[in-house]
Amino acid sequence: MRRRKRDLTSRVNRDLAIDPTPDSLTGFAGLELFDRYLRWTGFAAKVRAALQGICLGGDFGSLPMIRLLTALLLIGGRRLAHVEFVRCDPILCRFARLRHLPHERTLSRWLKQFTVRKVTHLQLLNEMVVLETLRRMKTKRVTMDIDGTVLSTGLQVKWAKRGFNPHHRKVPSYYPILAHVAQTGQVFAVRNRPGNVHDGKRSPAFLRQVFGRLRTELGKGALLECRLDGAFFRQEVIAELERWSVEYAVKVPFYPWLNLKPVVAARRKWHWVDEGVSCFETVHWVETWGRPLYLTIYRKQVHHPTRKNFQLDLFDPDDGHYEYSAVLTNKEIDGIDLWHFMAGRGAQEKTLAELKDGLAFASIPTKEYGANSAWQQLSVLTLNLVRDFQIVIGSERKKPTPKRTYAYRLQSIKTIRFEWLNVAGRLIRPNGTRRLRLASSPGVRNRFSQIAAALAKSA
Repeated sequence: MRRRKRDLTSRVNRDLAIDPTPDSLTGFAGLELFDRYLRWTGFAAKVRAALQGICLGGDFGSLPMIRLLTALLLIGGRRLAHVEFVRCDPILCRFARLRHLPHERTLSRWLKQFTVRKVTHLQLLNEMVVLETLRRMKTKRVTMDIDGTVLSTGLQVKWAKRGFNPHHRKVPSYYPILAHVAQTGQVFAVRNRPGNVHDGKRSPAFLRQVFGRLRTELGKGALLECRLDGAFFRQEVIAELERWSVEYAVKVPFYPWLNLKPVVAARRKWHWVDEGVSCFETVHWVETWGRPLYLTIYRKQVHHPTRKNFQLDLFDPDDGHYEYSAVLTNKEIDGIDLWHFMAGRGAQEKTLAELKDGLAFASIPTKEYGANSAWQQLSVLTLNLVRDFQIVIGSERKKPTPKRTYAYRLQSIKTIRFEWLNVAGRLIRPNGTRRLRLASSPGVRNRFSQIAAALAKSA
């Protein structure tokens, strides 16, 4: 039915009076759906198992505090002080299993109890969540993307150092290293480090932890893959990957001691890969390492002057018409599939952006190193739970490609908050039974019904 124009507009002549009410109103009705998911997956049992053996003081208990901080990150909180703005929300209190929420200082003191050793227990909790997702998918191939990222800190934050920070060169920072699971978009492991750490020099211990755990939990039959950038091109890194029978692909910088420039200059026949991209494969003996390297060298045609030395993964030589790159691999695939396989590392950048922008991974809540490391683990835990939640409720599965990116179509946390998480509602109690009443928006109602039905089916 077509309406008249004067029936479409509405006049506003004065401001509305703002009247706080003691009614049980909530702005985060979607937490009820996420709470059902956590109960279905046995989240409380995982937390108790992961934190077994460590003593964390306080009146509220570790499980409620972890649930509260996870909820705070879910709904968009970026600071511990943001808990003051949601103190009276009944659904948030129900989600955290608390009658009264702690204050900012209480949250800060609880986080400051975490030392470097105690943070490993939160790391174990993250591993448990990701491993459960992989087992539920019944996947035989796990592709890991290993990389570091930079988090700027204040001048008084402990263990923050000045190092490689391309945007803020004189600002102290942390430089956490992450292991990203390409198929699920989850982060299997994260380790916080001072900002003056080099990825390659300090990574073997981290790789040993990641692939040792995966090999133990998934067995020898699982196919493990790993993609790394040029900072990880080191002999000890390659040896660690080969120790755990990992198929790897590593970007190779054109270091002078590798003597790759004459190999490229002498090449006459290149094989087509993609539009403007060609390659050739070679076995190159490296005297420094005393072993041959199986390399695939690529060139990409460009029509502009190249920018040199502004990033660690730029390559020489460059003749003004082509940019060159090289990849070291032990995978038995041709240059075309290897090119697409390495291009799949871009999905990791999307996950890092989701962590930093959507889940406050880049926030520095305290001045203590252990507390900030625990905050990073909780941010990663929230991401892992959100992505597993979407898989559980039936996200569309994507067709496999050589890029090895997300196996499912995953929504960003901002979309989730808008569609069903940060939704207004009222907690009522007719006939003594608690109920959550939502606004009569058709989109919200349909989305809640779909998710509730999917969770009930999974259970």
